[in-house]
Amino acid sequence: MDATKRKAIEAMGWKVGDAADFLEMNDEERQLLDTRVELALAVRRQREALHLSQKQLGAMLKTSQPRVAKIERAASDVSMDQLVRAFTAVGGRIVVKTTTTKPKKGRKASGRKNTLVLEVATFN
Repeated sequence: MDATKRKAIEAMGWKVGDAADFLEMNDEERQLLDTRVELALAVRRQREALHLSQKQLGAMLKTSQPRVAKIERAASDVSMDQLVRAFTAVGGRIVVKTTTTKPKKGRKASGRKNTLVLEVATFN
């Protein structure tokens, strides 16, 4: 949405946001949703790059074509395990890296913060 349209909508008293704002998700829930959606999209992209049908991928996963369709749209009844298994079945690779950051100078030190970086790589 362009800035002019956004300002006009907000001037009329409406709030502009995404689905996560509407659902009042916290940061952890947003991160989980983003991860699920990115994995699902990566499964579909990789499956299509390999010229596999959903039915063929279903056979590889020992599941049905409708289940693969649910996996590719990150349906709520699809587990992270199923998303990861589907992604690796189509040749995807997941690399997990952990980094530790120090508190910024001048801020109260509440300890070091750990960040987990999930890198999703596809190969053709």
